[in-house]
Amino acid sequence: MSQTMPTHEQWRERAATLEFRSLPYIGGEPVESAGKDSIPVIDPGTGQHLTEVAAGEEADVNRAVASAREAFEAGSWSRADPAERKQTLLRLAELVRRHAEELALLDSLNMGKLIADSYTGDIPHAADVFQWYAETADKTYGEIAPSGDGDLALITREPLGVVAAVVPWNFPFSLASWKVAPALTAGNSVVLKPAEQSPLSALRLAELAVEAGLPAGVLNVVPGYGETAGQALGRHPDVDCLGFTGSSEVGKLFMRYSSESNMKPVWLECGGKSPNLVFADSEDLDEAAERACFAVFWNQGQVCSSNSRLLVQRSIHDDLVSRVLDRVRGIRLGDQLDPGTDMGPLVDETQLERVLGYIERGRGEATLAVGGERMAIDGAGCFVEPTVFTDVANSSVIAQDEIFGPVLAVIPFEDEAEAIEIANDTRYGLAASLWTSNVSRALRVSSRLRAGTVSVNSVHANGAPIPFGGFKESGFGRDLSLHSLDKYSAPKTTWIHYG
Repeated sequence: MSQTMPTHEQWRERAATLEFRSLPYIGGEPVESAGKDSIPVIDPGTGQHLTEVAAGEEADVNRAVASAREAFEAGSWSRADPAERKQTLLRLAELVRRHAEELALLDSLNMGKLIADSYTGDIPHAADVFQWYAETADKTYGEIAPSGDGDLALITREPLGVVAAVVPWNFPFSLASWKVAPALTAGNSVVLKPAEQSPLSALRLAELAVEAGLPAGVLNVVPGYGETAGQALGRHPDVDCLGFTGSSEVGKLFMRYSSESNMKPVWLECGGKSPNLVFADSEDLDEAAERACFAVFWNQGQVCSSNSRLLVQRSIHDDLVSRVLDRVRGIRLGDQLDPGTDMGPLVDETQLERVLGYIERGRGEATLAVGGERMAIDGAGCFVEPTVFTDVANSSVIAQDEIFGPVLAVIPFEDEAEAIEIANDTRYGLAASLWTSNVSRALRVSSRLRAGTVSVNSVHANGAPIPFGGFKESGFGRDLSLHSLDKYSAPKTTWIHYG
Protein backbone atom coordinates (compact mmCIF):
# COMPACT_ATOMS: atom_id res chain seq x y z
CA MET A 1 0.00 0.00 0.00
CA SER A 2 1.19 3.49 -0.80
CA GLN A 3 1.59 5.76 2.20
CA THR A 4 0.92 8.86 0.09
CA MET A 5 -2.12 10.55 1.57
CA PRO A 6 -4.74 11.55 -1.00
CA THR A 7 -6.24 15.02 -0.72
CA HIS A 8 -9.66 15.84 0.67
CA GLU A 9 -11.04 16.19 -2.84
CA GLN A 10 -9.54 12.88 -3.93
CA TRP A 11 -11.02 11.05 -0.95
CA ARG A 12 -14.47 12.47 -1.68
CA GLU A 13 -14.17 11.52 -5.34
CA ARG A 14 -13.17 7.96 -4.45
CA ALA A 15 -15.94 7.72 -1.86
CA ALA A 16 -18.47 8.49 -4.60
CA THR A 17 -17.39 5.37 -6.51
CA LEU A 18 -17.57 2.91 -3.60
CA GLU A 19 -19.60 -0.25 -3.88
CA PHE A 20 -21.46 -1.18 -0.70
CA ARG A 21 -22.23 -4.79 0.21
CA SER A 22 -25.62 -5.26 1.81
CA LEU A 23 -26.33 -8.98 2.26
CA PRO A 24 -25.19 -11.55 4.81
CA TYR A 25 -22.18 -13.52 3.61
CA ILE A 26 -22.76 -17.20 4.31
CA GLY A 27 -21.14 -20.29 2.84
CA GLY A 28 -18.77 -18.30 0.66
CA GLU A 29 -21.30 -16.01 -1.01
CA PRO A 30 -23.80 -13.20 -0.33
CA VAL A 31 -27.28 -14.54 0.41
CA GLU A 32 -30.70 -13.01 0.82
CA SER A 33 -31.66 -12.41 4.43
CA ALA A 34 -34.50 -14.41 5.93
CA GLY A 35 -36.22 -11.21 7.02
CA LYS A 36 -37.30 -8.08 5.21
CA ASP A 37 -35.90 -5.51 7.65
CA SER A 38 -32.84 -3.48 6.79
CA ILE A 39 -30.40 -1.21 8.59
CA PRO A 40 -29.93 2.32 7.22
CA VAL A 41 -26.26 3.26 6.91
CA ILE A 42 -25.71 6.98 7.41
CA ASP A 43 -22.59 9.12 7.04
CA PRO A 44 -22.53 10.82 10.49
CA GLY A 45 -20.48 13.72 9.14
CA THR A 46 -23.04 14.80 6.55
CA GLY A 47 -26.23 12.94 7.41
CA GLN A 48 -26.14 11.40 3.90
CA HIS A 49 -27.89 8.06 3.47
CA LEU A 50 -25.23 5.69 2.10
CA THR A 51 -27.07 2.40 1.71
CA GLU A 52 -29.28 -0.18 3.40
CA VAL A 53 -27.83 -3.39 4.85
CA ALA A 54 -29.88 -6.46 5.65
CA ALA A 55 -30.81 -6.82 9.31
CA GLY A 56 -29.93 -10.44 9.93
CA GLU A 57 -32.37 -12.45 12.02
CA GLU A 58 -32.18 -15.67 14.01
CA ALA A 59 -32.75 -17.71 10.86
CA ASP A 60 -29.74 -16.06 9.22
CA VAL A 61 -27.61 -16.79 12.28
CA ASN A 62 -28.78 -20.42 12.24
CA ARG A 63 -27.80 -20.71 8.59
CA ALA A 64 -24.40 -19.12 9.20
CA VAL A 65 -23.66 -21.38 12.18
CA ALA A 66 -24.69 -24.43 10.17
CA SER A 67 -22.40 -23.35 7.35
CA ALA A 68 -19.52 -22.81 9.78
CA ARG A 69 -20.13 -26.20 11.39
CA GLU A 70 -20.24 -27.99 8.05
CA ALA A 71 -16.97 -26.35 7.00
CA PHE A 72 -15.36 -27.23 10.32
CA GLU A 73 -16.38 -30.88 10.16
CA ALA A 74 -15.30 -31.15 6.52
CA GLY A 75 -11.78 -30.39 7.70
CA SER A 76 -10.60 -28.37 4.71
CA TRP A 77 -9.53 -25.66 7.17
CA SER A 78 -9.71 -27.21 10.64
CA ARG A 79 -7.46 -30.10 9.66
CA ALA A 80 -5.42 -28.28 7.03
CA ASP A 81 -1.66 -28.30 7.22
CA PRO A 82 -0.61 -25.36 9.43
CA ALA A 83 1.63 -24.12 6.61
CA GLU A 84 -1.44 -23.96 4.35
CA ARG A 85 -3.38 -21.92 6.89
CA LYS A 86 -0.36 -19.65 7.18
CA GLN A 87 -0.16 -18.98 3.45
CA THR A 88 -3.89 -18.32 3.16
CA LEU A 89 -3.83 -15.78 5.98
CA LEU A 90 -0.72 -14.15 4.55
CA ARG A 91 -2.55 -13.71 1.27
CA LEU A 92 -5.47 -12.18 3.18
CA ALA A 93 -3.11 -9.73 4.88
CA GLU A 94 -1.79 -8.65 1.49
CA LEU A 95 -5.29 -8.27 0.09
CA VAL A 96 -6.17 -6.03 3.02
CA ARG A 97 -3.13 -3.87 2.20
CA ARG A 98 -4.03 -3.83 -1.49
CA HIS A 99 -7.57 -2.65 -0.70
CA ALA A 100 -6.54 -0.24 2.06
CA GLU A 101 -8.10 2.84 0.47
CA GLU A 102 -11.44 1.11 -0.03
CA LEU A 103 -11.52 -0.37 3.49
CA ALA A 104 -10.45 2.92 5.06
CA LEU A 105 -13.21 4.75 3.23
CA LEU A 106 -15.81 2.20 4.28
CA ASP A 107 -14.97 2.65 7.97
CA SER A 108 -14.62 6.43 7.77
CA LEU A 109 -17.88 6.98 5.92
CA ASN A 110 -19.68 4.41 8.04
CA MET A 111 -18.83 5.68 11.53
CA GLY A 112 -17.08 9.04 11.19
CA LYS A 113 -13.52 7.88 11.76
CA LEU A 114 -10.85 10.24 10.44
CA ILE A 115 -9.60 8.98 7.08
CA ALA A 116 -6.04 9.75 8.16
CA ASP A 117 -6.48 7.32 11.07
CA SER A 118 -8.23 4.65 8.99
CA TYR A 119 -5.79 4.73 6.11
CA THR A 120 -2.52 4.99 7.99
CA GLY A 121 -3.56 3.29 11.22
CA ASP A 122 -6.55 0.96 11.42
CA ILE A 123 -6.29 -0.86 8.09
CA PRO A 124 -2.49 -1.36 8.11
CA HIS A 125 -2.79 -2.52 11.73
CA ALA A 126 -5.44 -5.09 10.76
CA ALA A 127 -3.23 -6.37 7.94
CA ASP A 128 -0.36 -6.67 10.40
CA VAL A 129 -2.59 -8.63 12.79
CA PHE A 130 -3.55 -11.12 10.07
CA GLN A 131 0.11 -11.45 9.08
CA TRP A 132 1.31 -11.82 12.68
CA TYR A 133 -1.12 -14.63 13.44
CA ALA A 134 -0.46 -16.26 10.09
CA GLU A 135 3.19 -16.54 11.07
CA THR A 136 2.24 -18.35 14.29
CA ALA A 137 0.26 -21.06 12.49
CA ASP A 138 3.27 -23.32 11.91
CA LYS A 139 5.18 -22.28 15.01
CA THR A 140 2.79 -23.38 17.76
CA TYR A 141 3.95 -26.61 19.35
CA GLY A 142 2.26 -29.31 21.39
CA GLU A 143 3.70 -30.83 24.57
CA ILE A 144 4.69 -34.16 26.06
CA ALA A 145 3.73 -34.46 29.71
CA PRO A 146 5.90 -36.29 32.25
CA SER A 147 4.69 -39.86 32.66
CA GLY A 148 5.90 -43.22 33.91
CA ASP A 149 7.79 -45.83 31.94
CA GLY A 150 5.53 -47.40 29.34
CA ASP A 151 3.22 -44.39 29.02
CA LEU A 152 3.25 -41.42 26.67
CA ALA A 153 1.01 -38.38 27.31
CA LEU A 154 0.69 -36.16 24.24
CA ILE A 155 -0.88 -32.71 24.62
CA THR A 156 -2.12 -31.09 21.43
CA ARG A 157 -3.97 -27.83 20.80
CA GLU A 158 -7.37 -28.41 19.22
CA PRO A 159 -9.62 -25.78 17.61
CA LEU A 160 -12.90 -25.34 19.45
CA GLY A 161 -15.15 -25.49 16.40
CA VAL A 162 -17.52 -22.62 15.60
CA VAL A 163 -16.46 -19.26 17.04
CA ALA A 164 -18.82 -16.28 17.15
CA ALA A 165 -17.16 -12.87 17.02
CA VAL A 166 -19.24 -9.84 17.97
CA VAL A 167 -17.40 -6.57 17.41
CA PRO A 168 -18.14 -2.88 18.03
CA TRP A 169 -18.47 0.15 15.79
CA ASN A 170 -15.57 2.28 17.00
CA PHE A 171 -12.82 0.31 15.20
CA PRO A 172 -14.90 -1.84 12.83
CA PHE A 173 -12.21 -3.49 10.72
CA SER A 174 -9.24 -3.60 13.08
CA LEU A 175 -11.19 -5.07 16.01
CA ALA A 176 -12.69 -7.66 13.67
CA SER A 177 -9.12 -8.71 12.87
CA TRP A 178 -8.39 -9.10 16.61
CA LYS A 179 -11.06 -11.82 16.83
CA VAL A 180 -11.05 -13.36 13.37
CA ALA A 181 -7.29 -13.73 12.84
CA PRO A 182 -6.48 -15.84 15.95
CA ALA A 183 -9.70 -17.84 15.67
CA LEU A 184 -8.91 -18.77 12.07
CA THR A 185 -5.27 -19.42 12.84
CA ALA A 186 -6.30 -21.96 15.47
CA GLY A 187 -8.38 -23.78 12.84
CA ASN A 188 -11.88 -22.68 13.78
CA SER A 189 -14.75 -21.57 11.60
CA VAL A 190 -16.11 -18.10 12.42
CA VAL A 191 -19.42 -16.26 12.36
CA LEU A 192 -18.72 -12.53 12.57
CA LYS A 193 -21.43 -10.07 13.61
CA PRO A 194 -20.40 -6.45 13.09
CA ALA A 195 -22.14 -3.67 15.00
CA GLU A 196 -25.33 -2.49 13.33
CA GLN A 197 -23.76 0.98 13.01
CA SER A 198 -20.74 -0.27 11.03
CA PRO A 199 -21.35 -3.39 8.90
CA LEU A 200 -19.70 -2.35 5.63
CA SER A 201 -16.06 -3.32 6.06
CA ALA A 202 -16.87 -6.68 7.68
CA LEU A 203 -18.90 -7.72 4.64
CA ARG A 204 -15.98 -6.77 2.42
CA LEU A 205 -13.61 -8.77 4.62
CA ALA A 206 -15.63 -11.91 3.97
CA GLU A 207 -15.15 -11.50 0.22
CA LEU A 208 -11.43 -10.86 0.56
CA ALA A 209 -11.04 -13.96 2.73
CA VAL A 210 -12.56 -16.17 0.03
CA GLU A 211 -10.38 -14.47 -2.57
CA ALA A 212 -7.36 -15.31 -0.40
CA GLY A 213 -8.32 -18.98 -0.50
CA LEU A 214 -10.28 -19.47 2.71
CA PRO A 215 -12.71 -22.36 2.12
CA ALA A 216 -16.38 -21.45 1.81
CA GLY A 217 -18.18 -21.39 5.15
CA VAL A 218 -15.09 -20.88 7.27
CA LEU A 219 -15.81 -17.15 7.64
CA ASN A 220 -19.43 -16.00 7.61
CA VAL A 221 -20.69 -12.47 8.29
CA VAL A 222 -24.19 -11.70 9.54
CA PRO A 223 -25.03 -8.00 10.00
CA GLY A 224 -27.87 -7.29 12.35
CA TYR A 225 -29.02 -5.76 15.61
CA GLY A 226 -27.62 -6.88 18.92
CA GLU A 227 -30.96 -7.88 20.39
CA THR A 228 -31.68 -10.18 17.42
CA ALA A 229 -28.58 -11.43 15.59
CA GLY A 230 -26.29 -10.86 18.57
CA GLN A 231 -28.55 -12.62 21.02
CA ALA A 232 -29.10 -15.49 18.58
CA LEU A 233 -25.34 -16.08 18.46
CA GLY A 234 -25.04 -15.82 22.23
CA ARG A 235 -27.77 -18.40 22.77
CA HIS A 236 -26.94 -20.70 19.86
CA PRO A 237 -26.29 -24.27 21.10
CA ASP A 238 -23.87 -25.02 18.27
CA VAL A 239 -21.58 -22.02 18.84
CA ASP A 240 -18.58 -23.33 20.76
CA CYS A 241 -17.07 -20.00 21.85
CA LEU A 242 -17.92 -16.31 21.66
CA GLY A 243 -15.56 -13.35 21.62
CA PHE A 244 -17.05 -9.92 22.29
CA THR A 245 -15.84 -6.34 22.40
CA GLY A 246 -18.32 -3.70 23.54
CA SER A 247 -20.01 -2.31 26.60
CA SER A 248 -19.92 -4.03 29.97
CA GLU A 249 -23.72 -4.08 30.04
CA VAL A 250 -23.92 -6.10 26.82
CA GLY A 251 -21.01 -8.27 27.94
CA LYS A 252 -23.06 -9.32 30.94
CA LEU A 253 -25.91 -10.28 28.62
CA PHE A 254 -23.62 -12.61 26.69
CA MET A 255 -22.59 -14.29 29.93
CA ARG A 256 -26.27 -14.81 30.70
CA TYR A 257 -26.98 -16.15 27.21
CA SER A 258 -24.15 -18.66 27.67
CA SER A 259 -25.44 -19.84 31.05
CA GLU A 260 -28.93 -20.28 29.64
CA SER A 261 -27.77 -22.23 26.58
CA ASN A 262 -24.72 -24.47 26.18
CA MET A 263 -22.24 -22.87 28.63
CA LYS A 264 -20.01 -21.76 25.76
CA PRO A 265 -16.91 -19.86 26.91
CA VAL A 266 -17.43 -16.12 26.48
CA TRP A 267 -14.42 -13.82 26.22
CA LEU A 268 -15.16 -10.19 27.01
CA GLU A 269 -13.28 -6.98 26.30
CA CYS A 270 -15.57 -4.32 27.68
CA GLY A 271 -15.68 -0.77 28.96
CA GLY A 272 -13.12 1.47 30.54
CA LYS A 273 -12.64 4.69 32.47
CA SER A 274 -8.90 4.84 32.17
CA PRO A 275 -6.81 7.22 34.31
CA ASN A 276 -3.87 9.24 33.05
CA LEU A 277 -1.61 10.16 35.99
CA VAL A 278 0.79 13.10 35.60
CA PHE A 279 3.34 13.54 38.38
CA ALA A 280 5.23 16.73 39.12
CA ASP A 281 8.53 15.11 38.19
CA SER A 282 7.46 14.58 34.57
CA GLU A 283 10.25 15.80 32.33
CA ASP A 284 8.16 17.30 29.54
CA LEU A 285 4.78 18.80 30.44
CA ASP A 286 4.20 19.87 26.86
CA GLU A 287 4.46 16.25 25.74
CA ALA A 288 2.27 15.13 28.64
CA ALA A 289 -0.37 17.70 27.69
CA GLU A 290 -0.20 16.81 24.00
CA ARG A 291 -0.59 13.11 24.66
CA ALA A 292 -3.32 13.70 27.26
CA CYS A 293 -5.37 15.37 24.53
CA PHE A 294 -4.70 12.58 22.06
CA ALA A 295 -5.56 9.98 24.73
CA VAL A 296 -9.10 11.27 25.16
CA PHE A 297 -9.99 12.98 21.86
CA TRP A 298 -8.59 10.38 19.45
CA ASN A 299 -11.46 8.80 17.50
CA GLN A 300 -13.75 11.41 19.10
CA GLY A 301 -13.23 9.73 22.46
CA GLN A 302 -14.93 6.58 21.20
CA VAL A 303 -12.19 4.29 22.50
CA CYS A 304 -12.67 1.72 25.26
CA SER A 305 -9.22 2.46 26.67
CA SER A 306 -9.60 6.25 26.34
CA ASN A 307 -7.79 8.10 29.15
CA SER A 308 -10.88 10.10 30.05
CA ARG A 309 -9.71 10.86 33.60
CA LEU A 310 -6.66 13.13 33.84
CA LEU A 311 -5.16 12.96 37.34
CA VAL A 312 -2.67 15.80 37.95
CA GLN A 313 -0.42 16.43 40.94
CA ARG A 314 -1.52 19.68 42.58
CA SER A 315 1.85 21.42 42.32
CA ILE A 316 1.66 21.34 38.51
CA HIS A 317 -2.12 21.21 38.15
CA ASP A 318 -2.76 24.73 36.88
CA ASP A 319 0.25 24.69 34.58
CA LEU A 320 -0.63 21.39 32.93
CA VAL A 321 -4.34 22.19 32.65
CA SER A 322 -3.49 25.49 30.94
CA ARG A 323 -1.38 23.62 28.38
CA VAL A 324 -4.17 21.10 27.80
CA LEU A 325 -6.80 23.81 27.31
CA ASP A 326 -4.58 25.67 24.84
CA ARG A 327 -4.37 22.54 22.73
CA VAL A 328 -8.08 21.73 22.99
CA ARG A 329 -9.00 25.20 21.72
CA GLY A 330 -6.94 24.48 18.61
CA ILE A 331 -8.64 21.21 17.70
CA ARG A 332 -10.31 21.47 14.31
CA LEU A 333 -13.62 19.68 13.80
CA GLY A 334 -14.62 18.83 10.26
CA ASP A 335 -15.23 16.34 7.46
CA GLN A 336 -13.72 13.01 8.39
CA LEU A 337 -12.45 12.64 4.80
CA ASP A 338 -10.36 15.80 5.09
CA PRO A 339 -6.82 14.78 6.14
CA GLY A 340 -6.51 18.15 7.86
CA THR A 341 -9.39 17.49 10.26
CA ASP A 342 -8.42 16.84 13.89
CA MET A 343 -11.74 15.46 15.11
CA GLY A 344 -14.69 14.11 13.19
CA PRO A 345 -18.31 13.32 14.08
CA LEU A 346 -19.62 10.86 16.62
CA VAL A 347 -20.99 7.66 15.15
CA ASP A 348 -24.68 8.62 15.15
CA GLU A 349 -27.40 10.74 16.72
CA THR A 350 -27.97 8.22 19.51
CA GLN A 351 -24.36 8.43 20.65
CA LEU A 352 -24.39 12.21 20.25
CA GLU A 353 -27.40 12.55 22.55
CA ARG A 354 -25.77 10.21 25.08
CA VAL A 355 -22.61 12.33 25.18
CA LEU A 356 -24.54 15.60 25.39
CA GLY A 357 -26.53 14.16 28.28
CA TYR A 358 -23.32 13.46 30.21
CA ILE A 359 -22.03 16.94 29.44
CA GLU A 360 -25.22 18.42 30.84
CA ARG A 361 -24.82 16.28 33.96
CA GLY A 362 -21.20 17.45 34.24
CA ARG A 363 -22.24 21.11 34.28
CA GLY A 364 -23.83 20.47 37.65
CA GLU A 365 -20.95 18.40 39.02
CA ALA A 366 -17.81 20.28 37.99
CA THR A 367 -16.46 23.32 36.16
CA LEU A 368 -16.84 23.35 32.37
CA ALA A 369 -13.48 24.70 31.22
CA VAL A 370 -13.94 24.43 27.45
CA GLY A 371 -16.32 22.96 24.88
CA GLY A 372 -19.58 21.27 25.74
CA GLU A 373 -21.67 22.26 22.74
CA ARG A 374 -23.09 20.46 19.74
CA MET A 375 -21.71 21.71 16.45
CA ALA A 376 -22.70 21.43 12.80
CA ILE A 377 -20.38 21.44 9.81
CA ASP A 378 -22.09 22.89 6.76
CA GLY A 379 -25.33 22.61 8.69
CA ALA A 380 -25.11 18.89 9.39
CA GLY A 381 -23.31 16.15 11.28
CA CYS A 382 -23.06 14.52 14.69
CA PHE A 383 -20.36 16.82 16.03
CA VAL A 384 -19.68 17.82 19.61
CA GLU A 385 -16.90 20.11 20.77
CA PRO A 386 -13.95 18.59 22.63
CA THR A 387 -14.89 19.14 26.25
CA VAL A 388 -12.86 19.52 29.45
CA PHE A 389 -14.23 19.61 33.00
CA THR A 390 -12.05 20.69 35.92
CA ASP A 391 -12.66 20.53 39.69
CA VAL A 392 -14.02 17.02 39.18
CA ALA A 393 -14.67 14.72 42.11
CA ASN A 394 -13.83 11.13 41.31
CA SER A 395 -17.19 10.06 42.77
CA SER A 396 -19.10 12.12 40.19
CA VAL A 397 -20.97 10.55 37.31
CA ILE A 398 -18.68 12.03 34.66
CA ALA A 399 -15.69 10.48 36.44
CA GLN A 400 -17.27 7.06 36.93
CA ASP A 401 -19.35 6.33 33.82
CA GLU A 402 -17.88 5.46 30.44
CA ILE A 403 -19.10 8.39 28.33
CA PHE A 404 -17.51 7.17 25.09
CA GLY A 405 -17.11 10.66 23.71
CA PRO A 406 -14.69 13.62 23.71
CA VAL A 407 -15.09 14.52 27.39
CA LEU A 408 -12.13 14.85 29.77
CA ALA A 409 -12.46 14.97 33.57
CA VAL A 410 -9.50 16.60 35.35
CA ILE A 411 -8.92 15.47 38.94
CA PRO A 412 -6.13 16.79 41.22
CA PHE A 413 -4.13 14.64 43.65
CA GLU A 414 -1.58 15.36 46.37
CA ASP A 415 0.78 12.41 46.39
CA GLU A 416 1.46 8.99 44.95
CA ALA A 417 -0.80 7.14 47.37
CA GLU A 418 -3.79 9.35 46.60
CA ALA A 419 -3.13 9.09 42.85
CA ILE A 420 -3.23 5.29 43.01
CA GLU A 421 -6.35 5.32 45.18
CA ILE A 422 -8.22 7.61 42.77
CA ALA A 423 -7.00 5.75 39.69
CA ASN A 424 -8.25 2.42 41.01
CA ASP A 425 -11.55 3.82 42.32
CA THR A 426 -13.62 2.69 39.33
CA ARG A 427 -15.48 -0.45 38.35
CA TYR A 428 -13.28 -0.71 35.26
CA GLY A 429 -9.70 -1.84 34.83
CA LEU A 430 -8.78 -1.75 31.14
CA ALA A 431 -5.88 0.68 30.79
CA ALA A 432 -3.92 3.42 32.52
CA SER A 433 -1.11 5.86 31.75
CA LEU A 434 1.37 7.62 33.97
CA TRP A 435 3.98 10.31 33.44
CA THR A 436 7.13 10.50 35.56
CA SER A 437 10.88 10.70 35.12
CA ASN A 438 11.44 8.52 38.20
CA VAL A 439 11.95 4.90 37.15
CA SER A 440 11.27 3.60 40.64
CA ARG A 441 7.97 5.47 40.76
CA ALA A 442 7.04 4.23 37.29
CA LEU A 443 7.54 0.61 38.33
CA ARG A 444 5.98 1.04 41.77
CA VAL A 445 2.85 2.82 40.56
CA SER A 446 2.44 0.54 37.52
CA SER A 447 2.44 -2.51 39.78
CA ARG A 448 -0.36 -1.05 41.89
CA LEU A 449 -2.62 0.17 39.10
CA ARG A 450 -5.43 -2.30 38.46
CA ALA A 451 -5.32 -2.18 34.68
CA GLY A 452 -4.60 -4.62 31.89
CA THR A 453 -2.21 -2.21 30.14
CA VAL A 454 -0.18 0.53 31.82
CA SER A 455 1.54 2.97 29.45
CA VAL A 456 4.46 4.85 31.03
CA ASN A 457 5.24 8.25 29.49
CA SER A 458 2.92 7.23 26.66
CA VAL A 459 -0.74 6.46 25.95
CA HIS A 460 -2.61 3.72 24.12
CA ALA A 461 0.37 1.34 24.01
CA ASN A 462 -0.70 -1.42 21.66
CA GLY A 463 0.48 -3.90 19.04
CA ALA A 464 -0.13 -7.36 17.63
CA PRO A 465 2.43 -9.10 19.93
CA ILE A 466 1.09 -7.35 23.06
CA PRO A 467 -1.87 -8.77 25.03
CA PHE A 468 -4.82 -6.39 25.43
CA GLY A 469 -7.65 -6.75 27.93
CA GLY A 470 -8.65 -5.76 31.42
CA PHE A 471 -9.73 -6.51 34.94
CA LYS A 472 -12.99 -5.99 36.84
CA GLU A 473 -15.91 -4.91 34.61
CA SER A 474 -13.55 -4.35 31.70
CA GLY A 475 -13.80 -8.07 31.07
CA PHE A 476 -11.43 -11.02 30.96
CA GLY A 477 -9.26 -12.86 28.49
CA ARG A 478 -6.81 -11.11 26.20
CA ASP A 479 -6.93 -10.05 22.58
CA LEU A 480 -3.75 -9.93 20.50
CA SER A 481 -0.50 -11.79 21.30
CA LEU A 482 -0.08 -15.54 21.61
CA HIS A 483 -2.39 -15.45 24.64
CA SER A 484 -5.34 -14.84 22.33
CA LEU A 485 -4.84 -18.26 20.74
CA ASP A 486 -5.64 -19.80 24.13
CA LYS A 487 -9.19 -18.46 23.85
CA TYR A 488 -9.91 -20.23 20.58
CA SER A 489 -8.29 -23.60 21.23
CA ALA A 490 -8.16 -26.17 24.01
CA PRO A 491 -5.48 -28.60 25.19
CA LYS A 492 -6.26 -32.23 24.41
CA THR A 493 -4.50 -35.14 26.07
CA THR A 494 -3.83 -38.39 24.24
CA TRP A 495 -2.52 -41.01 26.70
CA ILE A 496 -0.74 -43.94 25.09
CA HIS A 497 0.20 -46.99 27.11
CA TYR A 498 2.85 -48.98 25.31
CA GLY A 499 4.47 -51.01 28.08
